[in-house]
Amino acid sequence: MFSDLPRNAGEPVFREPWEAKAFAMAVELHARGLFTWPEWAQALSGAIREAQAGGDPDCGDSYYHHWLAALETMVVTRAVATTEGLARRREAWHRAAAATPHGEPIELGRDGTPVPPA
Repeated sequence: MFSDLPRNAGEPVFREPWEAKAFAMAVELHARGLFTWPEWAQALSGAIREAQAGGDPDCGDSYYHHWLAALETMVVTRAVATTEGLARRREAWHRAAAATPHGEPIELGRDGTPVPPA
């Protein structure tokens, strides 16, 4: 199923926490019936092809960026989210990251506003 994932000792390797979260989201959305694995493979390969056409050298360090692009495509094509809604959430995340002290977790409220550190 996930034969192209970066691995170490047979286990998926995540360089950043967000990569593990993106992986988990794809698994959960599949479990909820949003897409089949063949549909996912098509979306992921499409995201990789698009990135390579745009100059991505495919050194392995951008794999989960492709994963995230495929997730965004799936939720938009399945009408779970809109492109505009995703853009607003991304902007809110960047604002929250800028407002969060280094080393503290970045958090957004349900409304997309930054949650101040405790």
